[in-house]
Amino acid sequence: MSLASPFSLCVVAMTALAVLGLPIGHAMIAGSILYLALAGLDMGTAAEQILNGMYTNYILLAVPLFILAAELMNIGSMTDRLLAFCNAIVGRFRGGLAYVNIVQSIIFAGMSGSAIADAAGTGKLMQQMMTRDNRYPASYAAALTAATAVIGPIIPPSIPMIIYALVSNASIGYLFLGGVVPGLLMALAQMVIVFLDARRKQFPVEEPTPLRELPLVTWRAFPALMMPVVLLGGIYSGAATPTEAAAVAAAYALLISIVLYRSVSFADFYRSILASARTAASIGMLITGALVFNYIVTVENIPQSLSIILRAWELSPLGFLILVNIVLLVLGCVLEGTTILLVVVPVLIPTAQALGIDMVHFGVVVVVNIMLGLITPPYGLLLFVMTRIAEVPMRALVRDTLPFLAAMVAALALITSFPGLVLWLPRAFGYSG
Repeated sequence: MSLASPFSLCVVAMTALAVLGLPIGHAMIAGSILYLALAGLDMGTAAEQILNGMYTNYILLAVPLFILAAELMNIGSMTDRLLAFCNAIVGRFRGGLAYVNIVQSIIFAGMSGSAIADAAGTGKLMQQMMTRDNRYPASYAAALTAATAVIGPIIPPSIPMIIYALVSNASIGYLFLGGVVPGLLMALAQMVIVFLDARRKQFPVEEPTPLRELPLVTWRAFPALMMPVVLLGGIYSGAATPTEAAAVAAAYALLISIVLYRSVSFADFYRSILASARTAASIGMLITGALVFNYIVTVENIPQSLSIILRAWELSPLGFLILVNIVLLVLGCVLEGTTILLVVVPVLIPTAQALGIDMVHFGVVVVVNIMLGLITPPYGLLLFVMTRIAEVPMRALVRDTLPFLAAMVAALALITSFPGLVLWLPRAFGYSG
């Protein structure tokens, strides 16, 4: 391909605009329009691709709805009640608050679907709890909070999996199920690191919750604990589509917070709507730019060309997945996860299909890689988020994050090598892949 070809100039323009500070979604749209102009194609194609992509993908509505559900949870007392429940379960062990941080990430994973939302919401509360009275070093608490937030979009629901389903046509319901075991495996890997650190660094032991109080703590948290049941039960029973289930999740969070817990004012509700709209708009702009750019990638036959090249290497399915892991982990150091899902992954899917790799297994591997990119130096987005929240130096945060990252990469290796870890649960619910 010539360096002066329309596609090369399109990529150069996109990269330059992004480096200059233009949001990546806007940069993709601008670069794509430049390509259409240089290639002599109808300029209306850009608008056509955006409209067709948006109007034919009802599932995209699930993204802002899950974001809204997370915001509504954070403004109500649902978060406090769930953290009290987690503390009653695992807070009594050495390093108890560190275990609480991990367990809450598993529970909250069934509610927001966003790692950033988890870190900014419950993660911020956990940071404050762990550093109160100097119980834990601020950098360690921030590192653990960033690592546990990664679990959120792996255990259902998952906004990245919704976006992967958009580009791959894989079943969202089975993707959600496929993320359960890998998500728990990641949590186990984090617990191993905490177990070793707790004894080596002599982390404090929290005052245990008396067993007689456990039923009351559980009862107070029960409505919030039922949210994942309502959400996932609606999807897997066939009573609701993922989009409808996302709407139910948002409505349930609002109902519980206002009617039952009575902890949300109108001003809080209004702020949550605004915050959700801003986040959804930024994701929507990324999707919009990717729809046009993916049309250009298809016109240029890039997925097919890459598939031919990779097949010439005679890679086995496992060899291809290892290559994908390396590529995505490296890209995750410098690119935002949604961009990778919308721009890079569609190029890899034809090769994966040609090698007979299951699209649910491939999707979970891709999402885990992208989530690990959020805590991978130098540009992991969660690292920047936690630096602001915890007010700790980036160097100290990265140092304390690396053991958790290494443990989760080991879990990723297991998920990649043994597809059954991902596909067991979907197959139990009727998946034939």
